[in-house]
Amino acid sequence: MTSTEVKSTTDSDLDAIFRPIFDRIAAGAVEREIDRRLSFEEVGWLREARFGALRVPVEFGGYGVTVRQLFRLLTELAAAESNLPQALRVHFSFVEDQLLAEPGPERERWLRAVVAGTLVGNAITEPGVGAVDRYQTRLSASGEDFLLNGTKYYSTGSLYADQILVAADQDGARVGVLVEATAEGVRQQDDWDGFGQRLTASGTTEFTDVAVRRDQVLGPGYGAPGPTYATSYLQLVQLAVLAGIAQRAELDAREWVAARTRGYTHSAADLPRQDPLVQQVIGRLSGAAFAARATVLAVAGVLDEVLDDGARDEKAVVAAELAAAQAQLAVIDLVLPATTLLFEVGGASIVSEKLRLDRHWRNARTISVHNPAIQKARAIGDHLLNDAPLPFAWSAGERRPANGDAQ
Repeated sequence: MTSTEVKSTTDSDLDAIFRPIFDRIAAGAVEREIDRRLSFEEVGWLREARFGALRVPVEFGGYGVTVRQLFRLLTELAAAESNLPQALRVHFSFVEDQLLAEPGPERERWLRAVVAGTLVGNAITEPGVGAVDRYQTRLSASGEDFLLNGTKYYSTGSLYADQILVAADQDGARVGVLVEATAEGVRQQDDWDGFGQRLTASGTTEFTDVAVRRDQVLGPGYGAPGPTYATSYLQLVQLAVLAGIAQRAELDAREWVAARTRGYTHSAADLPRQDPLVQQVIGRLSGAAFAARATVLAVAGVLDEVLDDGARDEKAVVAAELAAAQAQLAVIDLVLPATTLLFEVGGASIVSEKLRLDRHWRNARTISVHNPAIQKARAIGDHLLNDAPLPFAWSAGERRPANGDAQ
């Protein structure tokens, strides 16, 4: 190796760094679920280990990993705590945007900030009309700078973040704005009331006359609809969460069976772990976890090629979007049944609240309704049959009547 070459970070290197942290995170998962305690301490462990800088090049102090390596680790993190990869989803997309940006001081500033521990959350989705065709959150001129006003929901991960990426309307154009989470006028609430993924730090974020400098505005068209790597990338984080849930469900079921000494008079064996029917269930759970993980890594490989080329090849971007959409349908159909099947290995004691094994189904069911699969399946069919464009803009909300404001 010459003095100018940089040694790549191997999977073994990454495992040595992060597996002990993941194990510590997993050890408290049930307790956090019972207490609904947000993972501030656990995020701190990841921050200290520069987990948020996995994709940042080594020259800036990051790990310089591939997309496949990133999603391998996100799946492992999801197996430890499924809330955390979802909470970091927009952070990694933001980092990817910086990697794709033109080299310069601004790009380097953000990449080095990420290495130093900066995490980016989001405030994109809004209640009401604006979520579909326009944002009600406004960025308005105030002297040489701006003021930000509006309300966002599903602000996933922002309570863990240092910066919040906000989607806003500026004179009829969509812009991205980076706001410090502690800025005056920012109010965050952990009011997500879903029955799963309770610790993603999702909820309402209000912006009231928040002062915004010009260098905090990412520019017109940031995140605008159209072919982009970002939608497949963001979707794949959700699928890594599902794959991790399947992995943890299989492990929890296997450990429960291995320690079990009580059986049934009509069982095929004295001990559950020796019962061929129980063995079959564990085998099926293992197969579902393997297939979900393999699917995630396959799409990550497609994204590696797209991003290595700077996401300039529109056909390749569309192919990645299609792959992520197809993977969404497959992974959901693998993981949801598996998180129900696991209960077949035991009797009434396996539904004990202390075990919280129901969290796997609740979390998988919750993550599966993001970007609804029925809509994605239809879009895939229309694309394959009629060459219809895939939907790169995912928004939810009420549609504004064509002739004016909502009634």
